[in-house]
Amino acid sequence: MALGFGLLRLEPRAFWAMTPIELAAAIKPLFPAGGGEPLGRSEFDRMMQQFPDGGPYG
Repeated sequence: MALGFGLLRLEPRAFWAMTPIELAAAIKPLFPAGGGEPLGRSEFDRMMQQFPDGGPYG
């Protein structure tokens, strides 16, 4: 919602009428590098050890 309302400055009706594909197409030029490759299992496990759940929110 922050991207739609704040960055793209869409009105609520326009934002809620968009499909996820339309929203992705609208924000793609703003983030040309993309999201990169997904984490592999070993990278994910390493991050879970480095940043374990258990804080006040997890």
